[in-house]
Amino acid sequence: MGNAKRHALSPTQLQVLLRLAADPPARRRIGVLAATLDVRHPTVSDAVATLASKGLLERDRVSRRGALALTDRGRALADDLADWHERTRAELAGLPEADKQTTLRLLLDLIAGLQRSGAITIARMCVTCRFFRRDAHPGSGHAHHCALVDIPMADDQLRVDCAEPEANAA
Repeated sequence: MGNAKRHALSPTQLQVLLRLAADPPARRRIGVLAATLDVRHPTVSDAVATLASKGLLERDRVSRRGALALTDRGRALADDLADWHERTRAELAGLPEADKQTTLRLLLDLIAGLQRSGAITIARMCVTCRFFRRDAHPGSGHAHHCALVDIPMADDQLRVDCAEPEANAA
């Protein structure tokens, strides 16, 4: 189908499109999207209006809550664009495994630090969740632990967009 540039999508429009494709119906509202993307309500409203004018999404007119839904064309585009992580993996495939693990840990710690300092508001990562136990199983291939589901986790299993995060009070 193509890419975001070919469809003249701004970064915010792209994020709204991908969130609508991935999130459950209860999270497909302008206010929720604004909070999730850490932008103001009017910014999301503008993005939604543009996506609607392009025939990529529509409002649920039956619901009083104004839920948003992708059109078939919007779903197809989101599916085409959603594989960015596969393209990233392909680019990273040639790197040594130790470098990949170190880079992931560094990026997660950087994002967590930016969140703690108030520079960003991402709060759905393992490393900022109250259930996360860093290095709970040292020396194993799964050094960390998620107390929510009670499983050990390797660095490559850490999430940046968990569906059930609970912010760490610290």
